[in-house]
Amino acid sequence: MAIHEAARQGFSKESASYERGRPEYPDGLLGWLRDSLGAKPGAQVVDLGAGTGKFTRLLARTGADVVAVEPVDAMRERLALASPGIRALAGTAESMPLDDRSVDAMGCAQAFHWFANSRALQEIHRVLRPGGKLGLVWNVRDESVDWVAAITAIITPYEGDAPRFYTGRWRQPFEQQDLFTPLECTVFANSHVGTFDQVVIDRTMSVSFIAALPDDEKRALEARLRVLRDSFPALREAEISFPYRTEAWLGARLG
Repeated sequence: MAIHEAARQGFSKESASYERGRPEYPDGLLGWLRDSLGAKPGAQVVDLGAGTGKFTRLLARTGADVVAVEPVDAMRERLALASPGIRALAGTAESMPLDDRSVDAMGCAQAFHWFANSRALQEIHRVLRPGGKLGLVWNVRDESVDWVAAITAIITPYEGDAPRFYTGRWRQPFEQQDLFTPLECTVFANSHVGTFDQVVIDRTMSVSFIAALPDDEKRALEARLRVLRDSFPALREAEISFPYRTEAWLGARLG
């Protein structure tokens, strides 16, 4: 399957912003990875759609044998530089360079909405061992906070046809299938603490459809983001805590 153009262009152009601006994952998720997903010493675990490796590095902390699969060269290269001990393979959700029933668990963070289709589920099922677990994780902006909602209002008109988590369409492949158990969700509080440039500018520029914009449009959008500091005193602080919730969805391979 072809990579969506917004992902191919955006993640190639702004892999550095992605690494700087994306939040890490809460400490509580590490226990979920071990106890629920089954990422533990001796387990064979794949990080699918690994990006620059933020989630890959968390998986590696469990002691599992982790392999990253990522289709965008620039993202995979940055992952390899930051985590030279982790095997990073070129591949997509619909075509992974892995053997049948070779993996105990598979994690997918900030990515499944890009390839939420039946072919991807069939390929994940092929690679997982019977009973193997699939974990889907997203850091989701807390838009109950006024300035977070204002950021969302600025960037949403640019999304076009790019798949988004918030639409819920990523759930559709699970609704009529007999490959996985029904998904169960665990939610963790999370925050991204840093300067305005880190948690607002870099984070926004790492969004696929923003990263894919022409440079002049990106500069104009950045200027609009900076104006928000005039309206929201919290954004003028030297250190800003950007609120998120981390949703972790779990299913198990049937058959």
